[in-house]
Amino acid sequence: MAALLPAALSTTLPPEQVAKLAKTAQDFEATILGELLQPIFDTVDTAHGPFGGGDGEAQWKPMFVSELAKGIAANGGLGIARDVLNQMIRMQEQQDAR
Repeated sequence: MAALLPAALSTTLPPEQVAKLAKTAQDFEATILGELLQPIFDTVDTAHGPFGGGDGEAQWKPMFVSELAKGIAANGGLGIARDVLNQMIRMQEQQDAR
């Protein structure tokens, strides 16, 4: 998660709070990636493949897409989490300053 923070970013927030915010930002990016990936997997015709199709696949596919999205987000993703984290830190610091 520390990779989400740019080296130049300094914050007054405690490291535990920054870690929680980073986790939230990464989870948010994973959710977005899942929404982007789902239509791709919905258009793949696996019913005619040697291992595809059926009710089992229909039940497991959303979980597969979710885990794939989490993996992509955990390894850098699209960079959405970094921007979201920076904004969350700024907002929290402004709220704490009041």
